[in-house]
Amino acid sequence: MPTVILTGLPVPGSPLADELRSLGFEVRPAAGPQDAAAALAGVPADQRVAVVDTAFVGHVHALRLALTDPRFDACAVTGALSVQAGAREALDKAVATEGADGAGPYADRLAAAVEAAGTTVQRPELGSLVAVVPADADERAAASAAVAAVDEEAVRLRSAVKSRDGFFTTFCISPYSRYIARWCARRGLTPNQVTTASLITALIAAGCAATGERWGYVAAGVLLIVSFVLDCTDGQLARYSLQYSTMGAWLDATFDRAKEYSFYAGLALGAARNGDDVWGLALGAMILMTCRHVVDFSFNEANHDATANTSPTAALSDRLDSVGWTVWVRRMIILPIGERWAMIAVLTAFTTPRIVFYALIAGCAFGALYTTAGRVLRSLTRKARRTDRAAQALADLADSGPLAELQARLLRGRAGSFGSVYVAALGTVLMVGAALYLPFGDPRLIAVAVICTMTAGLAVAAPLGGALDWLIPPLFRAGEYVTVLALAAKADVPGALPAAFGLIAAVAYHHYDTVYRIRGGTGAPPHWLVRTIGGHEGRVLLTTVLAAVLVDRASDFPVALTALAVFVALVVLVESIRFWVSSGAPAVHDEGEPA
Repeated sequence: MPTVILTGLPVPGSPLADELRSLGFEVRPAAGPQDAAAALAGVPADQRVAVVDTAFVGHVHALRLALTDPRFDACAVTGALSVQAGAREALDKAVATEGADGAGPYADRLAAAVEAAGTTVQRPELGSLVAVVPADADERAAASAAVAAVDEEAVRLRSAVKSRDGFFTTFCISPYSRYIARWCARRGLTPNQVTTASLITALIAAGCAATGERWGYVAAGVLLIVSFVLDCTDGQLARYSLQYSTMGAWLDATFDRAKEYSFYAGLALGAARNGDDVWGLALGAMILMTCRHVVDFSFNEANHDATANTSPTAALSDRLDSVGWTVWVRRMIILPIGERWAMIAVLTAFTTPRIVFYALIAGCAFGALYTTAGRVLRSLTRKARRTDRAAQALADLADSGPLAELQARLLRGRAGSFGSVYVAALGTVLMVGAALYLPFGDPRLIAVAVICTMTAGLAVAAPLGGALDWLIPPLFRAGEYVTVLALAAKADVPGALPAAFGLIAAVAYHHYDTVYRIRGGTGAPPHWLVRTIGGHEGRVLLTTVLAAVLVDRASDFPVALTALAVFVALVVLVESIRFWVSSGAPAVHDEGEPA
């Protein structure tokens, strides 16, 4: 059980001790710094411990934000400090040096000393919530009145909603899903349970779509919306109750894509029952969505900590943001997850899978072009120096395997970063063009794949610090995915496109897993994993070789793709699960742009 050390003389009538117990803390009083040091020595080093001033006056949720958030090693508000094992040594040193004669509340002095020692102390934004340590009775009365004047529960419900979200989610889901989150919290449900319920609901929706019947399509549309409501609820529950966890980070990071792509497969199966083969469209939609996300991820990582990060394009965007309605229009036209799922649900219920995919591809293509064009303009007009961390993140996102690595090592020291993105673009265009133009199994495609392997190595031979080098990972993704799609389509045998769908889904999971590990600050997956599954260039080369070898037995091509998909999925999933349930995984929750 976590422990809180209440420092100072007791305040008659204060509910503070009971409030701390309601947050799950064992309360230990300490009249002064010496007593606090003794009490701290009795708390195991691997347990959360907090120091709170007995004169503290504030909202319980202010204490909850400061004392229970698992994402930070140290966190504080006025009069309260909490540390986890990672910051315990810094707290012990602060307690040993801070005496009773310092100015200000003891907890605040400890927080300053911990921060001075090099440990980051998170200070949550309280907004209208109160957290103060009054100096006298008059200030205490005023603080108590300020606490009574603010509806803490209303603030807590508002803060449960993601600050940046799409129009549909903000106005059609969040107004009531936050109350579902509160209902779940009061019944002891966890965000992981709600996330799992959302996945199960989406899988049932996919099964309904796979029936190919109108009732199934209607039920699928309704269940997809229910799944999205639960998807919003799990994050709101995590923010409402501060139940962030490593497992939750993994589930939240991967289940959205699993739900969406499973639904695509369900639509394709349902259409096939009615004699309409839309597997190519389903695969195209998945490729477009994944490449669009990789553009987002790569751009954000490239500029995560860039200096002099300004441009005329960014300034124009800021001016547009000052006009309220333009913010919502710009969020809607990129078809974020809320708008996208709403469109899929409505069109599934009232039209056909083919129309669903046509609309989805058209909408996502427009959104991808809009966002990518804006980011290219920002990159070309801003004068920013990218850091080594950003260059390493882009190299990790590139997913280069042993063949590209060998080429890069041979060229290292003789290749400049200028032109890297153009080399990657040239290789992608050659590979995709050959896959689309040459007949299935043409041996010349292997030669093109070898050339593309060389260009992939050349593109990453130098640190990726160029203005447009963030485009290299999405170019590699497009080259690999579209090549597999083209070969499967040209094989023209039953099962080829569904097998390609499975392969790209497995590879895409690996790419999303890489992104969320980098976002959590733990770095990319181990390099043995990337080498084992071949890297993007190795998988492309292997696929072209399989097509050439099986040109006279094209019916075996789907079997080969399925075997490759199973191998990639097993290796990636086993390592991903091992990481996300380990103690080293980050307890994060995705608060980025709407996906």
